[in-house]
Amino acid sequence: MSVAFTKEESFETASETLVPDRPISEHPNLVTHEGFAALEAQLELARTAYAAANLIEDVNEKRRQAATPLRDLRYLQARLRSAQVMPEPASAAAVAFGSTVTFSRDDGRVQTYRIVGEDEADPKAGTISHVSPVAAVLIGKSVGDVVSVNGQELEIVAIA
Repeated sequence: MSVAFTKEESFETASETLVPDRPISEHPNLVTHEGFAALEAQLELARTAYAAANLIEDVNEKRRQAATPLRDLRYLQARLRSAQVMPEPASAAAVAFGSTVTFSRDDGRVQTYRIVGEDEADPKAGTISHVSPVAAVLIGKSVGDVVSVNGQELEIVAIA
């Protein structure tokens, strides 16, 4: 078959298949047991999506559909390789990785967050990363301690 009759990939199609890698944090990849299981589940979803994309016959569409799952596979495999599953905190005497901490802000708001790994952090769901500014100042502190974050004072009222 002549090259004139083959379907050439356009610039747009090429750009759609070049999905930039997800950045990997330079911080230690601490995770809870639940966080590790979530990474494994996400990896399985990415594998399934990649396998489905590879069943597509059109080469350009296959590349488009496989780009994101392939990027996610690379990221998730790296995160699972570097994961350090942390045990539950042994005590509620001080805030630690995995602790659920309740604090009051100087504006009267009371908030509760569990300190978890970066990939499992979701403030709307009540979890924050251990490298977040709030978690970083809370770790090691006890009930009654007052810390300052971005000009606001936080008082620890409970640790679980």
